[in-house]
Amino acid sequence: MDADVSESAGPPADPAGGDKPESEDGPGAVPVTRAGHRRHWLRWAALGASFVVLVAAGAGWWLYRKLDGNIRTDTSAAAELKAYDRERPASVVHDAENILLIGSDSRAGDNRKYGRDDGGSQRSDTTILLHLAADRKSATAMSLPRDLMVRIPVCHQADGTATKKQFAQFNWAFEFGGAACTIRTVEKMTGVRIDHHMIVDFNGFKDMVDAVDGVEVCLKKPVDDTAAHLKLPAGRQTLDGEQALGYVRARKSIGDGSDTERMDRQQQFLGALVNKVQSNGVLLNPTRLYPVLDAATKALTTDPGLDSLKDLYDLVRGMRNVPTDKVQFLTVPRQPYAADRNRDELVQPDADRLFKRLRDDDPVAVVPADEFQHDDGKNNGKNNAAADTPDASGPSPTPTYSGNNAAADLCKQ
Repeated sequence: MDADVSESAGPPADPAGGDKPESEDGPGAVPVTRAGHRRHWLRWAALGASFVVLVAAGAGWWLYRKLDGNIRTDTSAAAELKAYDRERPASVVHDAENILLIGSDSRAGDNRKYGRDDGGSQRSDTTILLHLAADRKSATAMSLPRDLMVRIPVCHQADGTATKKQFAQFNWAFEFGGAACTIRTVEKMTGVRIDHHMIVDFNGFKDMVDAVDGVEVCLKKPVDDTAAHLKLPAGRQTLDGEQALGYVRARKSIGDGSDTERMDRQQQFLGALVNKVQSNGVLLNPTRLYPVLDAATKALTTDPGLDSLKDLYDLVRGMRNVPTDKVQFLTVPRQPYAADRNRDELVQPDADRLFKRLRDDDPVAVVPADEFQHDDGKNNGKNNAAADTPDASGPSPTPTYSGNNAAADLCKQ
């Protein structure tokens, strides 16, 4: 009787009261289904993906905060410019932007090996007015000689005292009142409203060059300049950051020793740097872009309108499609100052014509110095007056200036 009951009872009952489903291996096997395996795997995959996303987001946020925190804000300049806002020129063309790039020659801190540190005072070693066209199809960088004689307005120094109006060399403005004084001096001279400014020091420049693995130049003769910390053989070569700094600072050891030649060399090098960044995939490769961004943000002191990574990204994004041959470099028309041949003065009306074209967002053209000839057959920094003369048969041609563009090969000039 007991045997009959055992044989007819079938599989043991589910303790919970229900019958266990039969597996594919038959009655009594462990009941694990393919659907169960799939649900289990999907849960772990979702958990793993969520973890990766969180880590990536955390790393991305950390990198963003790090780069964003590198940028220093020039709040004192913003306050000074606000106080004198009524005196400043108005913007003429909507969406066009004018950015003043100031290379500081401070010898304080890590820069002391480049000269005597006289208590941290500094003058603008290089100043460039960068005009970005409203349609972002061109960019014009105009160098302003540090020895140019200009009218400097009343400016406030770091201790709060005010300087007097004076006629002096341009780079004194930065020493008197920092970026704000330099900006106001440029605006009074050109009538161009400065929208933003950036200050770059020696070490920042070096780091930028190193971040793009150097920039190629060609030297007609070997250079041995102890003042510029530069010793190079003749020929084609790639300069690292330290060498590049010496190359753009050197005066007496390269060329004719003039500040004019030095500015031309600086413009050519900046053009080569822009070309390097655009041509080797830096902007599209995160692993190559990060070191460049890190170096750039550490190098910069900006106004509050450009003091975040987003602000700088928006600026660069607007410029990334500008063809390199439309990134142009030139120097304001100038000549030796009549009262002191070691200083410069503006050539008029040539300078005012150039300033007006920048204000009105009108195009200009540049050609290399060896191709540029003025009416008197001399390359004296003036623009080609004939090219700026209206023609009764049509609109005035684009005026041409001595300069270069970022597409130029320094080794073929």
